Amino acid sequence: MRKITLPFVALATLIAAGPVLAQEAKPLAGQSITVLMPSPQGATVAADFEAETGIHVDLQTLSWDDIRPKLVTALVAGTAPADVTEFDWSWTGQFSAADWYMPLNDVIDADTVNDIAVAKIFSVDGKLLGVPYTNDFRVMLVNKKHFEDAGVAEMPKTLDDLVAAAKKIKAKGVSEYPIGLPLSATEGASTSWYLLTKAFGGELFDKDFNPLFTTPDSAGHKALSFELMLLKEGLVDPASTGLKDSQINDAMFSQGLTSIMVSGEPGRLTQMNDPKQSKIAGQAEAILVPTESGKTRSFGLPEALAIPRVSQNKEAAVAFVKWFTSRDFQKKNAVNGILPTRTSALAELNQAGKLQSGNTIVEQSKTVDALFPQGTPTWYPQFSSAVNTAINSAAKGQITVDQAMQNIAEAAKQAAAQ
Repeated sequence: MRKITLPFVALATLIAAGPVLAQEAKPLAGQSITVLMPSPQGATVAADFEAETGIHVDLQTLSWDDIRPKLVTALVAGTAPADVTEFDWSWTGQFSAADWYMPLNDVIDADTVNDIAVAKIFSVDGKLLGVPYTNDFRVMLVNKKHFEDAGVAEMPKTLDDLVAAAKKIKAKGVSEYPIGLPLSATEGASTSWYLLTKAFGGELFDKDFNPLFTTPDSAGHKALSFELMLLKEGLVDPASTGLKDSQINDAMFSQGLTSIMVSGEPGRLTQMNDPKQSKIAGQAEAILVPTESGKTRSFGLPEALAIPRVSQNKEAAVAFVKWFTSRDFQKKNAVNGILPTRTSALAELNQAGKLQSGNTIVEQSKTVDALFPQGTPTWYPQFSSAVNTAINSAAKGQITVDQAMQNIAEAAKQAAAQ
């Protein structure tokens, strides 16, 4: 694969110190780049970067589910969807095989890579394809006031505890549907099932990518059965079969309609506790993921910034990536719900008392596993689509749990064979 040319090495030297470029020099002032990221992003991101570097940014945002189709359509056609784009952990295998993105090894210093532990998820055959900017892993989010109002004194540590708490919250009339759980044919339904599979003590595949979820005693089978039980018991809103996780977060949990987000994003706590954006300000907190055994587990879904090979403004694009993932900016950007990927930034925020549910977040971060220890397969998108389609069909009563698991296993087999 072609090496990065010398101008990028020179640029790396200019900006190795972090987010603050030499104000006098601003060597790339007057250039313009486009950046495509999930919504929402901080309102002043583009202006702050331009003030610091002189580089103009056209920051474009879409819902997370809409970004990948836009990227793939453009990249297949040989055009750049933007100079800097979102690059999700789940796309690593597929995008690497397609050779769409520029390796960043020569422009991202070793200290940055060492400070961002999840960077390894975006490395294939020694090539770093993206720099993680949001430390997305799963915790459980709860409305502590709902628990107090229902007389639930202790936060759940086991899945049985979770069900008991939800039933008490419902019985007390605090929330009609206490548990927020996406069951639509979207990625949020897939990731919730993955987390519950972990919570039941299992994994998705063995080291050779043979499915581990098809038998009734398997963790994945138990996880879907558990979801359908919550739905049947009236603990999950039936409308969830048509809702994305973002809708359940924003229109239900943040509005005080639900009490528990099963697959919670720690970075959302800032927004949920902001009275300008939420009706439950001061009530949302993170707890460790309850499990069948009581020993918490989680997995990571980091998101990175990457640069398409066909970008026409690679030098300015690299400058943005380094600025956006610097320690200082990550600490600043945390107020926008973007949890730092840098270990140093996370620790500094918690020590300063600026990380909401900080002790829980730090403790949960130590339990984060890779969803695919073998490496994210090239066929992950097809697998995830099969997962959420099967979950959605089972939630609608169209197929059984056994059929759903078999459908997923068959889809994985077919995708891997392509």
